Amino acid sequence: MPIAAASERLDSGQVEAALALLTSCAARRGKLVVSGVGKSGIVARKIAATFSSLGLTSAFLHPGDALHGDMGIVAADDVVLLLSNSGETEELLAILPHLRRRGAARIALVGRLNSSLATHCDVVLDAAVDREICPLNLASTASTAVAMAIGDALAAVWMERACISPQDFAIYHPAGALGR
Repeated sequence: MPIAAASERLDSGQVEAALALLTSCAARRGKLVVSGVGKSGIVARKIAATFSSLGLTSAFLHPGDALHGDMGIVAADDVVLLLSNSGETEELLAILPHLRRRGAARIALVGRLNSSLATHCDVVLDAAVDREICPLNLASTASTAVAMAIGDALAAVWMERACISPQDFAIYHPAGALGR
C-alpha cells in the first residue's frame, strides 16, 4: 500500500516538471546524475542504471566523492536527481551549492516536502511514507520501495515520451535475452 498511497500524493505538476527537465536534458545531450547515501544511494544507482538502459546518459554520483573531485562529472546541461528520505542528508546538502554553481537542474526525491533538500531544488517529488515496514519503523523498507517505484515510473513515462522503440531498447542491451 505505501506505493499506491505515494502515487496518490504525488503532485502532477512536479512530476511533469521533472519529466520536462529530463526531456530537455536528453535533447541537449546532457546527462542524468543521480545521488544518494546509504539505502537511498542504492536506489539512486538503480535509477541511473535504468535510465542508461533507455538511452539517457546517466551516472550515479556519491556525494562524498563529488566533494573530493568527482563534481567534474556535472555540467550545466545535466539534471541531478537527489534521493533522501529525510531530506536532511548532510552529504547531499553539502553538494547543493556546487550543483547550483555548475548550473545543473536539481530534482529532490524526498520523504519530507519541507526539508532542507526540497527547499533548494527546482522540482520536488514527494516520496513520503506513513511508516517503514520494519517493526521498529527504522530500517529503510517502505521508503526505498516508494523511491524505486517513483524512479521506475519516471523512466517508463520518459521512455514512452521519447518514443523508445524495441529496436532502440535492443541497442542498449546488446547481449542476453533483452538484446535478442
